[in-house]
Amino acid sequence: MTTAQRPTLEAVARRAGVSRATVSRVVNGSTTVAESIQQAVRRAVEELGYVPNLAARSLVTQRTDSVALVMPEAATRVFSDDQVFPGIIRGAAQELEAADKQLVLMLAGSPAGHERVERYTTGRHVDGVLFASLHGEDPLPGKLARLGIPVVCSGRPLDGADVPYVDVDHVGGVTRAIRYLIEQGRRRIATIAGPQDMVAGIERFDGYRDTVAAAGLPTLVAYGDFTRESGTAAMRQLLAEHPDVDAVFAASDLMAHAALRTLREAGKRVPQDVAVIGFDDIETAAYTEPPLTTIRQPIVELGRAMTRQLLRIAAGEPVEHALMLSTELVVRESA
Repeated sequence: MTTAQRPTLEAVARRAGVSRATVSRVVNGSTTVAESIQQAVRRAVEELGYVPNLAARSLVTQRTDSVALVMPEAATRVFSDDQVFPGIIRGAAQELEAADKQLVLMLAGSPAGHERVERYTTGRHVDGVLFASLHGEDPLPGKLARLGIPVVCSGRPLDGADVPYVDVDHVGGVTRAIRYLIEQGRRRIATIAGPQDMVAGIERFDGYRDTVAAAGLPTLVAYGDFTRESGTAAMRQLLAEHPDVDAVFAASDLMAHAALRTLREAGKRVPQDVAVIGFDDIETAAYTEPPLTTIRQPIVELGRAMTRQLLRIAAGEPVEHALMLSTELVVRESA
């Protein structure tokens, strides 16, 4: 069917025996029209195969029925094998599909990408914005919130912006992991910490540092960025600087996977010589050699919870400013 042949609002109005304005109100979700008239309009829409003009509809309703999920990361990170980003995307998409809304995924792994996202979101092309994997004191969430755009972040914004966020209990999870290692008799417990410009990296390191300090144990640390490559470099650094290390907490499963391989290459047995614990519980954690003990975070639920909060804000409903999800220690053979 060509554009000229597509049924119009006027055609629907004639079929339903009502005015064009009434059809427009029904199509745009108005509840002020009598139920009998709504049924007549819907019947005419179905019979004619009328499809609303979304651009015109958004002008009337001031809604786009779409939500942006912004990730300030390169595509190679978002679509890598760490499964955290895809889990958040899946959770957000599930909630938005149930609400009959569209997910717009936006990557901002470069200054130019960040500027593009800012132009798009401040241009009101979406009804709200979800932020995941924020780095540093990114001002964009606070700026959008001040413009009246619904915003929810994954993790507390480091710039102190008054923006609702959903996060997992990083500190509590890591504290359980380190205490477990101490109970197993480990006394030279190192960490491969995550990036210190991200809330997850900061709080997971805080949990490690405070727990070993409370037990009177030394702080042994090397830094990574949650990737396998950084985990390999950090584990080699720890072995060079602390050859007597007997346990390692890695702040991501990918870094823990790399640590397992690096320890094996160095002739260290896991867990006999060095115990290893990760964080995330991605799918492959159960299939490493040996299977990885890790802190499970509810990745998909994180995406769903962020989206539910955003939809409530957009509907004018109150939400918790900080919603925290629980973590769980999953014990396997590596520790």
